[in-house]
Amino acid sequence: MTFEEAMDRVAQAFEGIAAVVLGVGLVVSVVLGVRARGRTPGPHPAYRVLRQSFGGAILLALELLVAADLLRTVAVEATLESVLVLAGIVAIRTVLSFSLETEIEGVVPWRRRAQEGGSADPRPPDP
Repeated sequence: MTFEEAMDRVAQAFEGIAAVVLGVGLVVSVVLGVRARGRTPGPHPAYRVLRQSFGGAILLALELLVAADLLRTVAVEATLESVLVLAGIVAIRTVLSFSLETEIEGVVPWRRRAQEGGSADPRPPDP
């Protein structure tokens, strides 16, 4: 087995793990949503739990798919065209990840600290 074949199999393993993460994430999210529905009146809290937990699984799967693409491009097909395609894929997946995280958290990352009660400015106050 050559190095390229080994790296291609590792990339395929990452893709398989991403698919498993999505499947398991869906099942776990549904279970959590059903449990939340049983504990709270109305469908909205259950929907929020389902959405947040499955969104986390999607984010993890996207990261695994980016890792697989990186391995495949850098180790297997290191051509200018494949690197440019990888850059496009990573850019699209990064935007998707950012959008999903913002949707799940309900706030953009740079506003999260202020929403949690902390200062939006990380510098200490002037004396």
